[in-house]
Amino acid sequence: MNLFVDSTISSCVVGDQCNPYRKSIGLTMNDLLRDQIKRNISFLKQSSLIKSTAGITMMMFIIGLVNGICSLTTFQNKELRKVGCVLYLFASSITSLLTISMFTIKFWFVILLGMNSTVNLSLLRTDCVFISPVLKLCLYIDGWLNVCVAIERTVNVFKGVTFDKKLSKRIARWIIFILPILIVLNLIHEPLHHQLIEYTHQKYKFEDRNLTLTEDAEYEIEHNVMCVTHYSNSVQIYNTISLFAHLLVPFIVNVCSAVLIIVGTARQRSAARKKQPLKEHLIEQMKEHKQLLISPLILFLLALPRLIIALLSGCVDPSRNPWLYLSAYFISFTPPMLIFTVYVLPSELYMKTFKESMIRCRRRFQ
Repeated sequence: MNLFVDSTISSCVVGDQCNPYRKSIGLTMNDLLRDQIKRNISFLKQSSLIKSTAGITMMMFIIGLVNGICSLTTFQNKELRKVGCVLYLFASSITSLLTISMFTIKFWFVILLGMNSTVNLSLLRTDCVFISPVLKLCLYIDGWLNVCVAIERTVNVFKGVTFDKKLSKRIARWIIFILPILIVLNLIHEPLHHQLIEYTHQKYKFEDRNLTLTEDAEYEIEHNVMCVTHYSNSVQIYNTISLFAHLLVPFIVNVCSAVLIIVGTARQRSAARKKQPLKEHLIEQMKEHKQLLISPLILFLLALPRLIIALLSGCVDPSRNPWLYLSAYFISFTPPMLIFTVYVLPSELYMKTFKESMIRCRRRFQ
């Protein structure tokens, strides 16, 4: 009997003939790395792609760790934390550390489970119901905390001397407490709709997939367990709207707040210096606060690949161009690593506080 490769098998379907499963939209780290990992082979003998992505992951972890520690060192200052804005930044420093830590854990979880042919199902379920949702939770919290910072800065500009710092601090504490709860409720459908599917895969022992198989061809039966999510149409629509909201709304709010800050400050300066026209004040303020417009745009562009990957058709085969998809996926997790660059470096006050904190730390270890 002649065996043959059926090239008509759709990439939209995973599983075997007895247990077919049609993939939903979106790609996860599991989808991007699954076909690149070699079973029952040590890490050192894995492909250059796996070893390179491991190196990039650890580099991101180190940068994110340094960023988070430096930010925490700055925003833990009691004098700074008299206003809500700094409380948001302090909380954001913590979530940025959690995000990069969970990202690293997720990567090595996928790699180590993929390298072993026999895996406890409870470990795979841990990834489905805990690691992936928590990673997304941290990412979303970080984005919305940045929105809170932008809104408070705008209110501060328009309130001026009447800005109530104590009220600001009280509101910030409530928001930091309530925000994770709201996002958890928003994401609760994901772990609830997961399922583990088991199937076997007939893997032939030659490189060229276009070869015609004969009865003499060598092959092995590979057992696979896969975590999948299956949404109804209504839940999928809700999920898509949620994805857009978590990406677009923070970007729009950040840009609008930057524009309002520039316009509000220009009007205040214009009222104090009536000889100089408002237009000149606007130009001066745009030059002075240009980072307020540039920063949200950069963060939006970095996060955009995550939205695109989450909305890609299930028929997309990432193994055909793995570097493209992996690069986009990794880039989308860089915004939490930039809190120190975005908020501390451009601020004279924050940089002064950071330097003073570092001097105190150095004296303690001497």
